[in-house]
Amino acid sequence: MVFSSIPFLYYFLPTVIILYFLSPKKLRNSVLLLASLFFYAWGEPKYIILMIISILLGYTFGMLIDKHHGTNWSKFYLALSIITGIGILGYFKYADFFINNFRVVTGIDVQYLNIALPIGISFYTFQILSYTIDVYRGQAGVQKNIIKLATYVALFPQLIAGPIVRYVTIADELDSRQETLENIYFGVRLFIIGLAKKVLIANSLGEFCSIFADSTEKSLLYYWMYGIAFSLQIYFDFSGYSDMAIGLGRIFGFNFLQNFNYPYISKSITEFWRRWHISLGSWFRDYIYIPMGGNRVDKYRWLFNIAVVWMLTGFWHGAAWNFVLWGMMFAILLVIEKLWIGEFLRRAPAFIAHIYVLFFVMLSFVLFNAADLHDAITSISAILGFNGAPLITTETAYYVRSYMVVFIIAIIGSTPLAKNIVISIRDNEIGAKVLHIIEPIFLVLLFLLITAYLVDGSFNPFLYFRF
Repeated sequence: MVFSSIPFLYYFLPTVIILYFLSPKKLRNSVLLLASLFFYAWGEPKYIILMIISILLGYTFGMLIDKHHGTNWSKFYLALSIITGIGILGYFKYADFFINNFRVVTGIDVQYLNIALPIGISFYTFQILSYTIDVYRGQAGVQKNIIKLATYVALFPQLIAGPIVRYVTIADELDSRQETLENIYFGVRLFIIGLAKKVLIANSLGEFCSIFADSTEKSLLYYWMYGIAFSLQIYFDFSGYSDMAIGLGRIFGFNFLQNFNYPYISKSITEFWRRWHISLGSWFRDYIYIPMGGNRVDKYRWLFNIAVVWMLTGFWHGAAWNFVLWGMMFAILLVIEKLWIGEFLRRAPAFIAHIYVLFFVMLSFVLFNAADLHDAITSISAILGFNGAPLITTETAYYVRSYMVVFIIAIIGSTPLAKNIVISIRDNEIGAKVLHIIEPIFLVLLFLLITAYLVDGSFNPFLYFRF
Protein backbone atom coordinates (compact mmCIF):
# COMPACT_ATOMS: atom_id res chain seq x y z
CA MET A 1 0.00 0.00 0.00
CA VAL A 2 1.29 3.46 -0.87
CA PHE A 3 0.14 6.88 0.27
CA SER A 4 -0.84 7.92 -3.25
CA SER A 5 -3.58 5.31 -3.64
CA ILE A 6 -7.34 5.24 -3.16
CA PRO A 7 -7.26 2.34 -0.66
CA PHE A 8 -4.88 4.27 1.59
CA LEU A 9 -6.57 7.65 1.30
CA TYR A 10 -10.19 6.57 1.60
CA TYR A 11 -10.10 3.32 3.58
CA PHE A 12 -6.93 2.70 5.56
CA LEU A 13 -6.08 6.21 6.77
CA PRO A 14 -9.61 7.29 7.87
CA THR A 15 -10.06 3.98 9.71
CA VAL A 16 -6.73 4.33 11.53
CA ILE A 17 -7.43 7.96 12.51
CA ILE A 18 -10.88 7.06 13.89
CA LEU A 19 -9.59 4.06 15.86
CA TYR A 20 -6.60 6.03 17.12
CA PHE A 21 -8.53 8.98 18.51
CA LEU A 22 -11.26 6.76 19.97
CA SER A 23 -8.66 4.74 21.86
CA PRO A 24 -7.38 5.59 25.35
CA LYS A 25 -3.97 7.25 25.29
CA LYS A 26 -2.28 4.20 26.81
CA LEU A 27 -3.42 2.07 23.85
CA ARG A 28 -2.58 4.49 21.04
CA ASN A 29 0.90 3.09 20.44
CA SER A 30 -0.64 -0.37 20.11
CA VAL A 31 -3.20 0.94 17.61
CA LEU A 32 -0.43 2.52 15.52
CA LEU A 33 1.68 -0.64 15.72
CA LEU A 34 -1.15 -2.92 14.57
CA ALA A 35 -2.09 -0.46 11.82
CA SER A 36 1.56 -0.28 10.70
CA LEU A 37 1.91 -4.06 10.58
CA PHE A 38 -1.27 -4.29 8.51
CA PHE A 39 -0.01 -1.49 6.24
CA TYR A 40 3.26 -3.35 5.61
CA ALA A 41 1.57 -6.74 5.23
CA TRP A 42 -0.72 -5.31 2.56
CA GLY A 43 2.20 -5.17 0.12
CA GLU A 44 4.72 -7.56 1.71
CA PRO A 45 2.81 -10.24 3.70
CA LYS A 46 5.68 -12.72 3.96
CA TYR A 47 8.34 -10.14 4.78
CA ILE A 48 6.48 -8.81 7.79
CA ILE A 49 8.12 -11.72 9.65
CA LEU A 50 11.53 -10.35 8.65
CA MET A 51 10.66 -6.90 10.00
CA ILE A 52 9.38 -8.37 13.27
CA ILE A 53 12.60 -10.41 13.64
CA SER A 54 14.65 -7.25 13.01
CA ILE A 55 12.65 -5.41 15.69
CA LEU A 56 13.11 -8.24 18.21
CA LEU A 57 16.86 -8.31 17.51
CA GLY A 58 17.09 -4.55 17.95
CA TYR A 59 15.15 -4.75 21.20
CA THR A 60 17.28 -7.60 22.56
CA PHE A 61 20.60 -6.00 21.60
CA GLY A 62 19.49 -2.67 23.05
CA MET A 63 18.70 -4.35 26.39
CA LEU A 64 22.01 -6.24 26.42
CA ILE A 65 24.05 -3.16 25.47
CA ASP A 66 22.42 -1.20 28.26
CA LYS A 67 22.80 -3.99 30.80
CA HIS A 68 26.55 -4.25 30.19
CA HIS A 69 27.11 -0.54 29.61
CA GLY A 70 30.75 0.50 29.98
CA THR A 71 32.13 -3.03 29.49
CA ASN A 72 33.54 -4.94 26.56
CA TRP A 73 30.33 -6.98 26.50
CA SER A 74 28.43 -3.84 25.59
CA LYS A 75 30.78 -3.31 22.64
CA PHE A 76 30.38 -6.99 21.71
CA TYR A 77 26.58 -6.76 21.60
CA LEU A 78 26.78 -3.54 19.60
CA ALA A 79 29.00 -5.32 17.07
CA LEU A 80 26.49 -8.17 16.89
CA SER A 81 23.69 -5.68 16.35
CA ILE A 82 25.56 -4.04 13.46
CA ILE A 83 26.62 -7.36 11.92
CA THR A 84 23.13 -8.87 12.03
CA GLY A 85 21.45 -5.68 10.78
CA ILE A 86 23.86 -5.16 7.90
CA GLY A 87 23.93 -8.91 7.27
CA ILE A 88 20.15 -9.12 6.83
CA LEU A 89 20.15 -6.01 4.64
CA GLY A 90 23.09 -7.31 2.60
CA TYR A 91 21.54 -10.73 2.03
CA PHE A 92 18.17 -9.49 0.83
CA LYS A 93 19.36 -6.44 -1.07
CA TYR A 94 22.83 -7.23 -2.39
CA ALA A 95 23.30 -11.02 -2.61
CA ASP A 96 22.49 -11.29 -6.32
CA PHE A 97 24.62 -8.20 -7.06
CA PHE A 98 27.69 -9.88 -5.57
CA ILE A 99 26.84 -13.19 -7.24
CA ASN A 100 26.59 -11.45 -10.61
CA ASN A 101 29.96 -9.76 -10.17
CA PHE A 102 31.51 -13.04 -9.04
CA ARG A 103 30.16 -14.73 -12.19
CA VAL A 104 31.56 -11.96 -14.40
CA VAL A 105 35.02 -12.03 -12.80
CA THR A 106 35.46 -15.80 -12.44
CA GLY A 107 33.24 -17.19 -15.20
CA ILE A 108 31.78 -19.67 -12.68
CA ASP A 109 28.06 -20.26 -13.19
CA VAL A 110 26.77 -19.64 -9.67
CA GLN A 111 22.98 -19.65 -9.43
CA TYR A 112 21.23 -16.41 -8.53
CA LEU A 113 19.14 -16.42 -5.36
CA ASN A 114 16.39 -14.30 -6.98
CA ILE A 115 15.40 -12.75 -3.66
CA ALA A 116 12.66 -10.14 -3.75
CA LEU A 117 13.69 -6.91 -2.03
CA PRO A 118 11.60 -6.32 1.11
CA ILE A 119 10.06 -2.86 0.87
CA GLY A 120 11.59 -0.31 3.22
CA ILE A 121 14.31 -2.62 4.56
CA SER A 122 16.99 0.05 4.08
CA PHE A 123 14.99 2.55 6.12
CA TYR A 124 13.98 0.39 9.07
CA THR A 125 17.42 -1.26 9.27
CA PHE A 126 19.08 2.14 9.60
CA GLN A 127 16.56 3.19 12.24
CA ILE A 128 17.23 0.09 14.34
CA LEU A 129 21.00 0.58 14.01
CA SER A 130 20.74 4.23 15.05
CA TYR A 131 18.83 3.08 18.16
CA THR A 132 21.36 0.47 19.28
CA ILE A 133 24.32 2.74 18.51
CA ASP A 134 22.78 5.64 20.43
CA VAL A 135 22.06 3.35 23.40
CA TYR A 136 25.72 2.27 23.34
CA ARG A 137 26.88 5.88 23.18
CA GLY A 138 24.61 6.86 26.04
CA GLN A 139 22.75 9.30 23.78
CA ALA A 140 19.48 7.39 24.09
CA GLY A 141 17.87 5.57 26.98
CA VAL A 142 17.08 1.91 26.39
CA GLN A 143 13.44 1.23 25.56
CA LYS A 144 12.22 -1.61 27.76
CA ASN A 145 8.71 -1.62 26.32
CA ILE A 146 8.74 -3.74 23.18
CA ILE A 147 5.49 -2.19 21.93
CA LYS A 148 6.98 1.31 22.00
CA LEU A 149 10.18 0.26 20.23
CA ALA A 150 8.21 -1.69 17.62
CA THR A 151 5.97 1.33 17.09
CA TYR A 152 9.04 3.48 16.48
CA VAL A 153 10.47 1.08 13.89
CA ALA A 154 7.23 0.10 12.14
CA LEU A 155 5.41 3.46 12.26
CA PHE A 156 3.67 3.45 8.89
CA PRO A 157 4.15 7.14 7.94
CA GLN A 158 7.91 6.66 7.58
CA LEU A 159 8.18 2.89 7.22
CA ILE A 160 8.69 2.43 3.48
CA ALA A 161 9.95 5.79 2.23
CA GLY A 162 11.50 7.62 5.16
CA PRO A 163 12.59 10.04 6.38
CA ILE A 164 15.02 8.06 8.53
CA VAL A 165 13.70 8.95 11.98
CA ARG A 166 16.12 8.48 14.86
CA TYR A 167 14.85 7.05 18.11
CA VAL A 168 16.11 10.02 20.14
CA THR A 169 13.96 12.34 18.01
CA ILE A 170 10.68 10.77 19.08
CA ALA A 171 11.61 8.89 22.29
CA ASP A 172 9.67 11.27 24.51
CA GLU A 173 6.70 11.29 22.13
CA LEU A 174 6.43 7.50 22.34
CA ASP A 175 5.72 7.98 26.05
CA SER A 176 3.71 11.19 25.96
CA ARG A 177 2.59 13.33 23.04
CA GLN A 178 -0.03 15.97 22.38
CA GLU A 179 -2.39 15.59 19.44
CA THR A 180 -3.71 19.16 19.14
CA LEU A 181 -6.11 20.56 16.55
CA GLU A 182 -3.33 22.90 15.41
CA ASN A 183 -0.97 19.97 14.84
CA ILE A 184 -3.67 17.96 13.10
CA TYR A 185 -4.43 20.83 10.70
CA PHE A 186 -0.72 21.38 10.05
CA GLY A 187 -0.31 17.66 9.38
CA VAL A 188 -3.28 17.47 7.02
CA ARG A 189 -2.10 20.53 5.11
CA LEU A 190 1.45 19.20 4.73
CA PHE A 191 0.15 15.75 3.74
CA ILE A 192 -2.05 17.17 0.97
CA ILE A 193 0.79 19.37 -0.31
CA GLY A 194 3.12 16.35 -0.37
CA LEU A 195 0.46 14.27 -2.09
CA ALA A 196 0.05 16.98 -4.74
CA LYS A 197 3.82 17.01 -5.29
CA LYS A 198 3.77 13.26 -5.85
CA VAL A 199 0.60 12.81 -7.90
CA LEU A 200 0.27 16.04 -9.87
CA ILE A 201 3.92 16.90 -10.51
CA ALA A 202 6.21 13.90 -9.98
CA ASN A 203 3.88 11.46 -11.74
CA SER A 204 3.43 13.80 -14.71
CA LEU A 205 7.19 14.23 -15.04
CA GLY A 206 7.60 10.46 -14.66
CA GLU A 207 5.19 9.99 -17.54
CA PHE A 208 7.38 12.28 -19.67
CA CYS A 209 10.47 10.22 -18.71
CA SER A 210 8.65 7.01 -19.61
CA ILE A 211 7.68 8.41 -23.03
CA PHE A 212 11.30 9.46 -23.57
CA ALA A 213 12.56 5.97 -22.70
CA ASP A 214 10.26 4.41 -25.32
CA SER A 215 11.12 6.94 -28.01
CA THR A 216 13.13 6.00 -31.08
CA GLU A 217 13.60 9.62 -32.20
CA LYS A 218 15.74 11.10 -29.45
CA SER A 219 17.34 14.49 -30.01
CA LEU A 220 19.79 16.64 -28.08
CA LEU A 221 16.94 18.76 -26.69
CA TYR A 222 14.98 15.62 -25.80
CA TYR A 223 17.92 14.27 -23.76
CA TRP A 224 18.25 17.58 -21.92
CA MET A 225 14.53 17.72 -21.19
CA TYR A 226 14.68 14.15 -19.93
CA GLY A 227 17.59 15.01 -17.61
CA ILE A 228 15.71 18.01 -16.24
CA ALA A 229 12.44 16.06 -15.98
CA PHE A 230 13.94 13.19 -13.99
CA SER A 231 15.84 15.56 -11.69
CA LEU A 232 12.56 17.30 -10.92
CA GLN A 233 10.60 14.05 -10.73
CA ILE A 234 12.89 12.48 -8.14
CA TYR A 235 12.86 15.67 -6.08
CA PHE A 236 9.06 15.96 -6.02
CA ASP A 237 8.70 12.21 -5.47
CA PHE A 238 11.15 12.11 -2.55
CA SER A 239 10.18 15.41 -0.97
CA GLY A 240 6.48 14.73 -1.57
CA TYR A 241 6.67 11.43 0.29
CA SER A 242 8.69 13.06 3.06
CA ASP A 243 6.08 15.82 3.40
CA MET A 244 3.33 13.21 3.57
CA ALA A 245 5.24 11.24 6.22
CA ILE A 246 5.96 14.32 8.32
CA GLY A 247 2.35 15.44 7.98
CA LEU A 248 0.98 12.04 9.01
CA GLY A 249 3.38 11.96 11.93
CA ARG A 250 2.15 15.36 13.10
CA ILE A 251 -1.50 14.17 12.99
CA PHE A 252 -0.58 11.44 15.49
CA GLY A 253 1.53 13.78 17.64
CA PHE A 254 5.03 12.99 16.31
CA ASN A 255 7.43 15.69 15.19
CA PHE A 256 9.64 14.28 12.43
CA LEU A 257 12.48 16.49 11.25
CA GLN A 258 12.52 18.22 7.85
CA ASN A 259 14.03 16.04 5.11
CA PHE A 260 14.28 18.38 2.08
CA ASN A 261 14.96 22.11 2.08
CA TYR A 262 14.79 23.36 -1.53
CA PRO A 263 18.06 21.73 -2.66
CA TYR A 264 17.86 23.16 -6.20
CA ILE A 265 18.52 26.70 -4.95
CA SER A 266 21.98 25.59 -3.74
CA LYS A 267 25.15 27.37 -4.83
CA SER A 268 27.46 24.41 -4.27
CA ILE A 269 27.27 20.63 -4.14
CA THR A 270 28.16 20.87 -0.45
CA GLU A 271 25.09 23.02 0.15
CA PHE A 272 23.00 20.74 -2.05
CA TRP A 273 23.70 17.81 0.24
CA ARG A 274 22.82 19.84 3.30
CA ARG A 275 19.40 20.36 1.74
CA TRP A 276 18.79 17.00 -0.01
CA HIS A 277 17.57 13.92 1.92
CA ILE A 278 18.78 15.47 5.15
CA SER A 279 18.01 12.43 7.31
CA LEU A 280 20.13 10.12 5.13
CA GLY A 281 23.05 12.53 4.88
CA SER A 282 23.10 13.16 8.62
CA TRP A 283 22.89 9.39 9.31
CA PHE A 284 26.00 8.66 7.26
CA ARG A 285 27.75 11.68 8.78
CA ASP A 286 27.03 10.76 12.42
CA TYR A 287 27.36 6.97 12.25
CA ILE A 288 30.10 6.44 9.64
CA TYR A 289 31.96 9.61 8.62
CA ILE A 290 32.61 11.10 12.07
CA PRO A 291 33.48 7.75 13.74
CA MET A 292 36.03 7.20 10.94
CA GLY A 293 37.65 10.50 11.88
CA GLY A 294 35.73 12.84 9.57
CA ASN A 295 37.96 15.70 8.47
CA ARG A 296 39.99 15.68 11.70
CA VAL A 297 42.64 13.46 10.12
CA ASP A 298 45.42 13.88 7.55
CA LYS A 299 44.48 14.64 3.96
CA TYR A 300 44.85 11.09 2.61
CA ARG A 301 42.76 9.56 5.39
CA TRP A 302 40.16 12.30 4.90
CA LEU A 303 39.98 11.47 1.17
CA PHE A 304 39.55 7.81 2.10
CA ASN A 305 36.74 8.69 4.54
CA ILE A 306 34.95 10.74 1.90
CA ALA A 307 35.28 7.93 -0.66
CA VAL A 308 33.94 5.27 1.73
CA VAL A 309 30.97 7.34 2.90
CA TRP A 310 29.88 8.31 -0.58
CA MET A 311 30.39 4.85 -2.02
CA LEU A 312 28.12 3.53 0.76
CA THR A 313 25.64 6.35 0.18
CA GLY A 314 25.37 5.38 -3.46
CA PHE A 315 25.26 1.65 -2.67
CA TRP A 316 22.46 2.24 -0.13
CA HIS A 317 20.25 3.43 -2.97
CA GLY A 318 20.51 0.26 -5.02
CA ALA A 319 22.47 -2.88 -5.86
CA ALA A 320 24.05 -1.73 -9.12
CA TRP A 321 27.29 -0.09 -10.19
CA ASN A 322 25.60 3.05 -11.45
CA PHE A 323 24.51 3.82 -7.86
CA VAL A 324 28.08 3.34 -6.61
CA LEU A 325 29.39 5.63 -9.37
CA TRP A 326 26.64 8.13 -8.55
CA GLY A 327 27.91 8.29 -4.98
CA MET A 328 31.54 8.50 -6.06
CA MET A 329 30.70 11.32 -8.47
CA PHE A 330 29.48 13.39 -5.54
CA ALA A 331 32.56 12.42 -3.52
CA ILE A 332 34.80 13.82 -6.28
CA LEU A 333 32.75 17.01 -6.60
CA LEU A 334 32.78 17.59 -2.84
CA VAL A 335 36.56 17.09 -2.67
CA ILE A 336 37.07 19.48 -5.61
CA GLU A 337 34.95 22.09 -3.87
CA LYS A 338 36.74 21.76 -0.54
CA LEU A 339 40.25 21.78 -2.00
CA TRP A 340 40.00 24.10 -4.98
CA ILE A 341 36.82 25.84 -6.08
CA GLY A 342 34.89 26.42 -2.84
CA GLU A 343 36.06 30.01 -2.45
CA PHE A 344 35.39 30.73 -6.13
CA LEU A 345 31.80 29.51 -5.76
CA ARG A 346 31.26 31.67 -2.70
CA ARG A 347 32.44 34.78 -4.60
CA ALA A 348 30.99 33.94 -8.02
CA PRO A 349 27.71 35.48 -9.22
CA ALA A 350 24.80 33.43 -7.92
CA PHE A 351 23.57 32.39 -11.38
CA ILE A 352 26.97 30.83 -12.23
CA ALA A 353 26.99 28.82 -8.99
CA HIS A 354 23.39 27.71 -9.60
CA ILE A 355 24.14 26.59 -13.17
CA TYR A 356 27.16 24.62 -11.95
CA VAL A 357 25.09 22.81 -9.29
CA LEU A 358 22.09 22.12 -11.50
CA PHE A 359 24.22 20.83 -14.37
CA PHE A 360 26.15 18.29 -12.31
CA VAL A 361 23.10 17.27 -10.29
CA MET A 362 21.23 16.64 -13.54
CA LEU A 363 24.09 14.49 -14.88
CA SER A 364 24.18 12.60 -11.59
CA PHE A 365 20.49 11.74 -11.75
CA VAL A 366 20.79 10.59 -15.37
CA LEU A 367 23.47 8.20 -14.07
CA PHE A 368 21.24 7.32 -11.10
CA ASN A 369 18.28 6.40 -13.29
CA ALA A 370 20.20 4.48 -15.94
CA ALA A 371 19.28 0.85 -16.54
CA ASP A 372 22.98 -0.05 -16.64
CA LEU A 373 26.38 1.56 -17.24
CA HIS A 374 26.00 1.40 -21.02
CA ASP A 375 22.70 3.27 -20.80
CA ALA A 376 24.33 5.83 -18.49
CA ILE A 377 27.24 6.44 -20.87
CA THR A 378 24.88 6.72 -23.85
CA SER A 379 22.61 9.25 -22.14
CA ILE A 380 25.38 11.41 -20.67
CA SER A 381 27.27 11.40 -23.99
CA ALA A 382 24.09 12.52 -25.75
CA ILE A 383 23.51 15.34 -23.24
CA LEU A 384 27.08 16.51 -23.85
CA GLY A 385 26.47 16.40 -27.62
CA PHE A 386 28.82 13.51 -28.39
CA ASN A 387 26.45 11.02 -30.05
CA GLY A 388 25.48 13.00 -33.13
CA ALA A 389 21.79 13.24 -32.24
CA PRO A 390 19.84 15.99 -34.05
CA LEU A 391 19.19 19.19 -32.14
CA ILE A 392 15.42 18.69 -32.23
CA THR A 393 12.84 16.40 -33.84
CA THR A 394 9.11 16.65 -34.45
CA GLU A 395 8.48 14.24 -31.57
CA THR A 396 10.64 16.30 -29.23
CA ALA A 397 8.83 19.51 -30.11
CA TYR A 398 5.44 17.84 -29.56
CA TYR A 399 6.21 16.49 -26.09
CA VAL A 400 8.05 19.60 -24.95
CA ARG A 401 4.97 21.66 -25.84
CA SER A 402 2.67 19.11 -24.21
CA TYR A 403 4.55 19.09 -20.90
CA MET A 404 5.81 22.68 -20.78
CA VAL A 405 3.23 23.78 -18.18
CA VAL A 406 4.24 20.88 -15.91
CA PHE A 407 7.92 21.83 -16.30
CA ILE A 408 7.20 25.47 -15.41
CA ILE A 409 5.13 24.51 -12.35
CA ALA A 410 7.81 22.05 -11.23
CA ILE A 411 10.65 24.54 -11.63
CA ILE A 412 8.78 27.23 -9.69
CA GLY A 413 7.69 24.65 -7.09
CA SER A 414 11.29 23.57 -6.49
CA THR A 415 12.06 27.07 -5.18
CA PRO A 416 10.72 28.76 -2.03
CA LEU A 417 8.87 31.37 -4.12
CA ALA A 418 5.34 30.10 -3.37
CA LYS A 419 6.20 29.56 0.30
CA ASN A 420 7.57 33.09 0.62
CA ILE A 421 4.46 34.57 -1.01
CA VAL A 422 2.23 32.72 1.47
CA ILE A 423 4.39 33.89 4.38
CA SER A 424 4.24 37.51 3.22
CA ILE A 425 0.44 37.29 2.94
CA ARG A 426 0.19 35.69 6.39
CA ASP A 427 2.32 38.47 7.88
CA ASN A 428 -0.30 41.00 6.75
CA GLU A 429 -3.31 41.23 9.09
CA ILE A 430 -5.92 41.36 6.32
CA GLY A 431 -4.04 38.81 4.23
CA ALA A 432 -3.92 36.42 7.19
CA LYS A 433 -7.70 36.61 7.59
CA VAL A 434 -8.29 36.00 3.90
CA LEU A 435 -5.81 33.12 3.90
CA HIS A 436 -7.53 31.64 6.95
CA ILE A 437 -10.70 31.29 4.85
CA ILE A 438 -9.21 30.46 1.46
CA GLU A 439 -6.56 27.93 2.49
CA PRO A 440 -8.93 25.16 3.72
CA ILE A 441 -11.06 25.55 0.59
CA PHE A 442 -7.96 25.36 -1.59
CA LEU A 443 -6.75 22.21 0.21
CA VAL A 444 -10.12 20.47 -0.22
CA LEU A 445 -10.22 21.31 -3.94
CA LEU A 446 -6.61 20.19 -4.33
CA PHE A 447 -7.40 16.88 -2.64
CA LEU A 448 -10.40 16.35 -4.92
CA LEU A 449 -8.23 17.04 -7.97
CA ILE A 450 -5.66 14.50 -6.74
CA THR A 451 -8.43 11.98 -6.21
CA ALA A 452 -9.64 12.52 -9.77
CA TYR A 453 -6.13 11.80 -11.07
CA LEU A 454 -5.89 8.60 -9.01
CA VAL A 455 -9.38 7.38 -9.96
CA ASP A 456 -8.50 8.03 -13.60
CA GLY A 457 -5.69 5.54 -13.21
CA SER A 458 -2.95 8.04 -14.04
CA PHE A 459 0.73 7.09 -14.20
CA ASN A 460 1.71 6.37 -10.57
CA PRO A 461 5.17 4.75 -10.27
CA PHE A 462 6.69 3.84 -6.90
CA LEU A 463 10.39 4.76 -6.90
CA TYR A 464 10.99 3.34 -3.43
CA PHE A 465 10.82 -0.30 -4.49
CA ARG A 466 14.57 -0.09 -5.22
CA PHE A 467 15.32 0.97 -1.64
